[in-house]
Amino acid sequence: MTTAGMARVRVLVVDDHTLFRRGLTALLSGYPEIDVVGDAADAGEALRRAQELVPDVVLLDNHLPGVRGVDVLPALRETLPAARVLMLTVSEDERDLAAALRGGAHGYLLKTIEGDALVTAIVRAMRGESVVATEMTGKLVAAYRDAASGPAPPAPASTRLAQLSPREHEILRGIARGASNKEIGRELGIAETTVKIHVQHVLRKLDVASRVQAAVIASEQGLV
Repeated sequence: MTTAGMARVRVLVVDDHTLFRRGLTALLSGYPEIDVVGDAADAGEALRRAQELVPDVVLLDNHLPGVRGVDVLPALRETLPAARVLMLTVSEDERDLAAALRGGAHGYLLKTIEGDALVTAIVRAMRGESVVATEMTGKLVAAYRDAASGPAPPAPASTRLAQLSPREHEILRGIARGASNKEIGRELGIAETTVKIHVQHVLRKLDVASRVQAAVIASEQGLV
């Protein structure tokens, strides 16, 4: 318990840079409010550690090996529905900000943040507040203004398919064949958790809600 009588906030740090990850862990460990329970260097490890450690707050970088942090959010939220996920990134792009908030992040912070301010943001997030870096406030307004203008008509399926990476095309072919995440992972030599993240990414890029809809597009476009 902290001096204020509150339970310490259990934090998982997810960042692919070892020095930053260790430095942040050391910094946060100096605060009585925080208990850094673990860290992860990539999306797959983040999901495994999240399930194992059940942290209260996840500090998530947006630039991870092979996948963006915002694309991990759906799987992370599914794994830890009660946890607060705070993006901690160098990106000041309003599109990343909007994607993070749409994906269920409870905050968007920049890596230039001071230690005291970061701890305050973590505690505020635990209270149910949304926390956004001061530098991003104007961009937050712009992001919501763009969203309020109404959704654009859906792009043709061929255009949406063109947004997929080569790996995502392989994932989509597996989905279209009716393969499970485990089977796709075995075929491609990657972890099942990594496949799960790619599937979420494919569904988002194709603007569909289910694997069945994705499979239909793949079939119509001659991918299978």
